[in-house]
Amino acid sequence: MSAAVQPGYAPPNGPTRPERGWPRWLVVATVLWGVLLATLTWYSVREDGPTVREQRTLAQAGPVVDRTIGDLAAAAGPDALIELTPSTVERGCRITPFEDGSTLERGVDVRVVGEEPKALLDRIAEALPDRYRAVVLLTREGIRLRADAGDFVTVRGQEREAGIVRLTADTGCRPLGAGYRPTPVSGADAEVDAVGAALRALGRPAAGGPELVDAPCPDGGSIRTAWATAGPGAAPTSAAGVLAPLATGPAVVDTPELYAYRSGPVTVHVHLAADPPSVSASTPCR
Repeated sequence: MSAAVQPGYAPPNGPTRPERGWPRWLVVATVLWGVLLATLTWYSVREDGPTVREQRTLAQAGPVVDRTIGDLAAAAGPDALIELTPSTVERGCRITPFEDGSTLERGVDVRVVGEEPKALLDRIAEALPDRYRAVVLLTREGIRLRADAGDFVTVRGQEREAGIVRLTADTGCRPLGAGYRPTPVSGADAEVDAVGAALRALGRPAAGGPELVDAPCPDGGSIRTAWATAGPGAAPTSAAGVLAPLATGPAVVDTPELYAYRSGPVTVHVHLAADPPSVSASTPCR
């Protein structure tokens, strides 16, 4: 029997050892790590704020916009002449190339007699809560207020026309969700009556309405505006002559474009330059 080893032959090294699997401690650690990640993800979805606008629908952002308008009106001060503007919802913007969205915007027009728009914007920025991080900037388009109301709601302010500043809060493009549903306005009898009285004095009954809009004040209550457009009729020879008896004290503004006066706590704006004329009545935050 020959013990010679043939060329190219390797003798066996003994029985083959079975391959070893993962250590048990590593399997347990992997399972625990997966459970921890799932738990953290669930908690983040429930408790953390949104990180992009697309995580908040228009329905969810609506109350933020409403509160912001109330904050802006309050920051203007109790002596400001204020008109809330109608809310606008525009559809058709693009969240992604495959998803449509909507934008909500609300506004408030502010005038303080004798105060320049730059000074007014500075004062409003100073009066807003610190969380808004409001600043007033000089841009190529003029003086602008910029602020952040949270939840991706942007605040802007600028001079709209001579002596009047418009402040807006808008959501940017986001999913519509259940849509924006403003709360029904209540307690606006004084504003509605003031609009009706002004239109009767002008001899121009309302073409419809009046329409109502409000916003919550930061310290409770609400700011309310009622407005209506005048129907057909002859313009009075002197608007001041027929409106002055309705005022508590002298007119606040008396120009060919605007006649404004106070009737108790209500401020009435008669926009004479509009065609047809329009009337609004507002009660500010107190």
